[in-house]
Amino acid sequence: MNNAQLGGVTQKAQSVNQLLSTKEDIKAASRPVVSFSGTQQNELLAALPRQDLETLFEHLELVPMPFGKELFEYGSKLEYVYFPTTSIVSLLYVMEDGATTEIAVVGHEGVVGVSLFMGERAMCSAVVQSAGYGYRLKTQYLRDAFNRGGALPQLLMRYTNALFAQMAQNAVGGRHSSIEQKLCRWLLDRLDRSPGNELKVTQELISIMLGVRRESITAAAGKLQDEGLIQYRRGNITVLDRAGLEEYAGECYKVAKTEYDRLLMDVAR
Repeated sequence: MNNAQLGGVTQKAQSVNQLLSTKEDIKAASRPVVSFSGTQQNELLAALPRQDLETLFEHLELVPMPFGKELFEYGSKLEYVYFPTTSIVSLLYVMEDGATTEIAVVGHEGVVGVSLFMGERAMCSAVVQSAGYGYRLKTQYLRDAFNRGGALPQLLMRYTNALFAQMAQNAVGGRHSSIEQKLCRWLLDRLDRSPGNELKVTQELISIMLGVRRESITAAAGKLQDEGLIQYRRGNITVLDRAGLEEYAGECYKVAKTEYDRLLMDVAR
């Protein structure tokens, strides 16, 4: 290869590198800007000291989380963690026959998909149940930040305890609560993570999440409506009496909510 040919190859390589750099710049520029005020919509991110939070800015992505999007499925490799801001995510256990049961729910108070060990696999499926937005972070970046120490490790461990408390209460409630109590708890869990008192949800979806027949949900919703606790229209439930709903839900909701608030309050101090 003579000098002229070598020069041509070098010039082409430089052109390719410039093109790749341009594409990366365009991709980076098209991402929504991550701001400090925006991250405060997620309570875990808001609980981090500002300096610790800003170290994640380069890797955080603000992403849309549409209804029905599967963030990961059981047994899959966890590539991203998600910090919901306005969305709500359901953690599901899916049986071999396709039957589904919700084991926990996560909204602006938490994080979905934490993986602190290389190659860790998902122990459940995660599906967006209420559309909105959230921040996405590659699990490797989370592991790196965790290993650097600071406030993040304690924050994640305390949140994991709170999540386990929710799962334990869900298990107890699923065994010992009536259909009406289960429905009340399910509605309250969503209400805690929503900006208002209206929930866009169908009876079909609720029956799937709770693992019961749709007819049972229809009857339970009708009873709650007759007692003035909710107003139900097709695809929309409005909570009219939250205090009454909490009283009806009983110990199952109260214990989980109290424990959850206590754990997260300790972290925020």
